[in-house]
Formats: sequence, structure tokens, C-alpha cells
Amino acid sequence: MCRLIWALSVRTRYFLRLYMPTNILLDAIHTRRGLKWGTPAMLLAIPYLYAASLCVQLIEEDGPGWLHLLVLLFIYNAMKFTIMGPVSIVLLLRSTAARQKSFGRAKTVRS
Repeated sequence: MCRLIWALSVRTRYFLRLYMPTNILLDAIHTRRGLKWGTPAMLLAIPYLYAASLCVQLIEEDGPGWLHLLVLLFIYNAMKFTIMGPVSIVLLLRSTAARQKSFGRAKTVRS
């Protein structure tokens, strides 16, 4: 039973990483070329939070109960993009420092 649950969770994660737009965008931001887009991607949290607030208003006006799932999804996606901004800055600084360090090392070897 545990093996079945494990396999199901792995396949679900694989599906979500491959086909869900927010995960595709976050994977693109995690690349070396995409790190510079991490901070502007934080702005994508605003429409997600707005959509969550609209769903909450609909729920309060006796809307369908499945809107609660959309609220959770919108807030989760907003948190992913909000967290990605500072993380991308740290990763960009780290990769730039490593590149400068290796460039300096290569320069001294040539001299």
C-alpha cells in the first residue's frame, strides 16, 4: 500500500511539474538565464490574490463550495511567486559570485 501511494505521488508530481503553467514558469526562472526574471515574476502574485479575493466574495454570497479549492490554489500560487523573487536574487548573486571567482582564477592561471 505504501509503495502504491509513493508511486501515485511521484506520478502526480511529475504531471504537475510538466503540465501546470506556474510550475513551468518557475522551472524556467530556476535556470541561469531565467534568474533575472524572478523579481518581476513576483508581480504575478497580485492577479492570483485578486482572483482569490473574488472567489472569497462569491463564497460569502452563497457560492458553490468548490470555490474553496480555487482559493487555496490561488493563494498557493501567489506564495510560490512571492517566494521566488528573493530566492532568485540569492541564486543570481551566488552564481555571479561563482562566475567571478572562476573568471578570476582563470585570469591568474593565464598570466
